[in-house]
Amino acid sequence: MTGHPKPRLKLDFIKPDLSTDLELLYADGGIKAGFPSPAEDYISDTLDLNKHLVSHPTSTFYARVVGDSMIDEGIEENDMLVVDRSLEPEDGDLAVCCLDGEFTLKRILISKGSITLMPSNQHYEPIVVEADDDFTVWGIVTHTIKANRRPRRHI
Repeated sequence: MTGHPKPRLKLDFIKPDLSTDLELLYADGGIKAGFPSPAEDYISDTLDLNKHLVSHPTSTFYARVVGDSMIDEGIEENDMLVVDRSLEPEDGDLAVCCLDGEFTLKRILISKGSITLMPSNQHYEPIVVEADDDFTVWGIVTHTIKANRRPRRHI
């Protein structure tokens, strides 16, 4: 697409430390979004987040999102991504791509030999990967970790 800016974002890559367990209490009965019930009735086990989020430790990285091209998917600035480099990209995957030496986070659409990188923000245009582009799918996002409590202003 000539004439349209190619949306990019900066990703800070962090290798996960899997040398220790990260076992937290786990409410295996689920958390109801309706009427409240006693929490102690549900907490009965532990869950190791390292083992739950990271299937392939040697090829998995965390990355912090900087940018807004995926906000309509709920992926916002400072969210953490779990990126697995060992997975083969499939149509519709959320992928960290390297395009002409810069990283970008997009949904990849693969059809009939063409690849389109789809943003989730109306202010950005899709990017059609051209034959002469230097393009690599660097990794597939398997999880997004976000803070639900936003910073508060102190008066």
